[in-house]
Amino acid sequence: MNKLKNRLTLLILPALLFLCSCTQTDQMAFHHTKKTTVQVFEQIPPDFLPRKLTVVSAGDSLTQGVGDSTHQGGYLPYLKIMLEKERGIQEVDFYNYGVTGNRTTQLLKRLKTPEMKDALQKADLVILTIGGNDIMKVVRDNITDLQLSKFTKEKESYQTHLTQIMEAIVQENPHSSIVLVGLYNPFSKWFSDIKEMDEIVAEWNQTGQNVIANYPNGFFVPIEDVFLHANENLLFTDNFHPNDKGYELIAQRLNQTLEERILPELDKKPYLVNTREN
Repeated sequence: MNKLKNRLTLLILPALLFLCSCTQTDQMAFHHTKKTTVQVFEQIPPDFLPRKLTVVSAGDSLTQGVGDSTHQGGYLPYLKIMLEKERGIQEVDFYNYGVTGNRTTQLLKRLKTPEMKDALQKADLVILTIGGNDIMKVVRDNITDLQLSKFTKEKESYQTHLTQIMEAIVQENPHSSIVLVGLYNPFSKWFSDIKEMDEIVAEWNQTGQNVIANYPNGFFVPIEDVFLHANENLLFTDNFHPNDKGYELIAQRLNQTLEERILPELDKKPYLVNTREN
């Protein structure tokens, strides 16, 4: 009897070992083939999901579009067409807050209204045209005794007010890009005897550049040379505001700066796409 038990043990033991071995192998195989679902976020090209661009334009008559025969906002319709041809931009919405005759003090006051605050908070880009009427105020107030010192004093006020304008915009939206369009000299036909006008405009433009340089999201776009070296008339019949061609050239200069310096920064904001590994 003991011999029979020993023989059965010898036969059963290898079988049990074989079954245990198979069970472990199956479990190992099961764990090996099971994969955990992992979310992988990849940055995709900016033109894959075209963005909508919101632009607030504020300032004086150049933003309102005085001299534009189409009455559609001066440089704005030209710039809209140019921007919507850019890779990664599907649509551009412009909000035009240009008011004829506005000086820096008046624009600053308007920037603090609920309507403009709300618009600034939504803006990807803010474009300003301001300063020309500040110069004109000096001319009007001192028409019988125009001196360079009068413009120099007012330029200091312009610098202070422009800084306050920038601060007001940044306070509402620290992430928007801000473009200051430079001044040009339309005074030559009105005040041809004031030879220093080109110098005055150049100095005011330098002041604008100096203010903008203090802001990482600030950009200065000069247009003085566009009008100074033009081979054709770029002024409206009032010899002060741009005509259609003048506005188109302003838009081209703006678009050039946007292409080279501002749109690439917008494209750095990543779009994320969710992919899964099976």
